[in-house]
Amino acid sequence: MKKILFLLLFVSCSAFSQKAPKVDLSNPRATVYTHVYFLQANSYKPENAAKTINGLDKEESIKAAIKIKRILDGKGLKVDFNSISNDSMYIDSTAFLTQHKLVLFPERMPLISVEKKGDSWYYSSETLENIDFLYAEIFPWYIEKIQEIVPGAGHNKIFSVEVWQYIALILLILLSIVFFVIAKRLSFFFLRRILYKFTKNKSSEINSTLKKLAHPISLLVAISLIDKVLPSLQFGLEINTWFFLAINIAATIFWIYVFLKLAQVFLSLFHEYTQKTEGKLDDQLTPILRNFITVIIVVFGSFKLLVLFGVDPTTILASASIGGLAVAFASQDTVKNLIGTIMIFIDKPFHIGDWISAGEVVGTVEEVGFRSTRIRSADTSIFQIPNSKLSELVINNSGLRLYRRYNTQLGLRYDTPPELIEAFVKGVRKIIIAHPDTKSDAYNVEFTGFGDSALLILMNMYLKDLAWSSEQKSRHQIHITIVKLAKELGVDFAFPSTTVMIEQFPEKKSLELHYNNDEKRIDDVINKIVSDFKTIIKEEE
Repeated sequence: MKKILFLLLFVSCSAFSQKAPKVDLSNPRATVYTHVYFLQANSYKPENAAKTINGLDKEESIKAAIKIKRILDGKGLKVDFNSISNDSMYIDSTAFLTQHKLVLFPERMPLISVEKKGDSWYYSSETLENIDFLYAEIFPWYIEKIQEIVPGAGHNKIFSVEVWQYIALILLILLSIVFFVIAKRLSFFFLRRILYKFTKNKSSEINSTLKKLAHPISLLVAISLIDKVLPSLQFGLEINTWFFLAINIAATIFWIYVFLKLAQVFLSLFHEYTQKTEGKLDDQLTPILRNFITVIIVVFGSFKLLVLFGVDPTTILASASIGGLAVAFASQDTVKNLIGTIMIFIDKPFHIGDWISAGEVVGTVEEVGFRSTRIRSADTSIFQIPNSKLSELVINNSGLRLYRRYNTQLGLRYDTPPELIEAFVKGVRKIIIAHPDTKSDAYNVEFTGFGDSALLILMNMYLKDLAWSSEQKSRHQIHITIVKLAKELGVDFAFPSTTVMIEQFPEKKSLELHYNNDEKRIDDVINKIVSDFKTIIKEEE
């Protein structure tokens, strides 16, 4: 039994001794693991960790290895060995010159890397050249002075953190608040000065947006201060990892907010510019651009957040490529409509408020969106036409006419005397000239023919205001005045009828209507009607 127990103990000891790490510089992962492992508290052998440094003597190598470890710990950069290549022939394809090199933290610490020299991997010459600078930046000289003057009680530990570190952290937070208040006022002042210098714009809406923009900028200043000073407080790796993760997440969210507010400022300026242009179609670009830019900013911000949480950027890009391909196949109509939207804004076949006819749809353009255009018909119903189809239709845009033509016929009774026909035509002409919305040098009022039941008077004129509602109002004013003119002149409008003349019956006389053809009375009537018409038009304006 004793032999069996001895054998088991020997086997376990042999297995343990075989698993004990040794200095291994054969590939990037092995080199970094050797450096980190031999600087842990339970396996502290700095002379072994120093073997990852090439070109320095033993003492300097040990100092360099310890500094690199403290720099990583100070910035909360926890090494994920699974993400480091174990290929001994690894090549950095992103470098300008192809070389056997691997950067441990490309985003947050690009100056620390390992490279191949001969058959082994060591920390790069670039790292060794910058190590003193990085160390001094993260652990300033005054930190050691502060620790020296801290009394003994200040070095007592609460939850593995010394008392002086708690006090320093509280002071850092208070200092950051002061920086935040000052930076907020200064950033708003400079933003307003810069904007006014280039745009001369002092609108309340812009000022309100600038105040909202100054808020995240000042928060970024405060976070930058914490990010700069926090490593010098010398918390452990685990604490720094969580601290810096929170700081980077907050900074990313604030940057997203900053870009959103910057976009809002520029879009507000663009909106004011579009309000000054004659066309109304570019007014619709503001909401479309706002939605597009918001989506872009949020997508890139989310991408950055995923990277902070440890998601591999290449995985995200690959997923986005595959997902984008799938979405492209599934949303061909959406892409067509987007292209149609772009073509509408380039060609500008209509503007907002124009009365158009597109195929079977006739109405006023109310909105041009990403996917479709909204048209309100005369009965106030809404048509949503996909922009891909609308861009292919033949569009008759009444809103782009120089004038609105109005053509109609007025029918007078057959027994109207020639003098009153001339007077009526003359009066209608003066009414058209008197209206401020008509083109006074382009109209026609003529006795053009004989209808089945009436003498036909052609009235053709052009209205300056292109809006449909304004046209109806002008028609109403002119029509009412023409009816008044006919009543005062004693002229009747005809309607479909048949007149039977009985002249041969005994004691029966033919029907004769009596018209007043006095020229002076006719002129007085026309002048009075036109004068009253001008007065009514001025009052309605």
